[in-house]
Amino acid sequence: MASGSVIDQLKEIDINELEFSSIGVWPLPVRIALLVIIFLLVLMGAYYFHVQELNETHAQLQAQELSLRTSFEEKAFESANVEAYRGQMAELETSFGALLAQLPSDTEVPGLLEDITEIGYGSSLDIQSINLEPEVAGEFYVELPIKIIASGGYHDMGSFVSGVSGLPRIVTLHDYTIKSDDDNARSLVFEVTAKTYRYKAQGE
Repeated sequence: MASGSVIDQLKEIDINELEFSSIGVWPLPVRIALLVIIFLLVLMGAYYFHVQELNETHAQLQAQELSLRTSFEEKAFESANVEAYRGQMAELETSFGALLAQLPSDTEVPGLLEDITEIGYGSSLDIQSINLEPEVAGEFYVELPIKIIASGGYHDMGSFVSGVSGLPRIVTLHDYTIKSDDDNARSLVFEVTAKTYRYKAQGE
């Protein structure tokens, strides 16, 4: 009976006559209906934003899961190949030791200059000058450039380059030029920079 009475009262109300400024004097059934609507809207809004937050959290967890899965696979692969890595490290240490043997702690300039001169004369080159240039420090080594000027034939120069490359220590050749010898038409002037290296000690 009561519910029927409320519905009848709502039917009798003309919504156009209701003004928001006088909401306090609206009929009780209208105010109850308005409160129910507001409550439902608030409930729906809270549910929507809560679900949205849950979706964002779920997406973040999925991304984190993917990252952890990838990290786990990489570490599992590394663990499975740890023995191979150790073997490679041992080979690298051996190779590094061999290279260090070719990079002495000092440049041994006198002996090196003597070797280069002997190779030049053995190749039938006429060594005109051998000049030391300032050292250049790198991150792990120090290089010493040596400017060489010699004269001779093409084959003599080739023999000289081959002889220098066969030295027991590392010597590289750079910035070479070949030009005619003004004093001997049958001869050529060969200019090249030989670089030798030494291991850079700590604190240098």
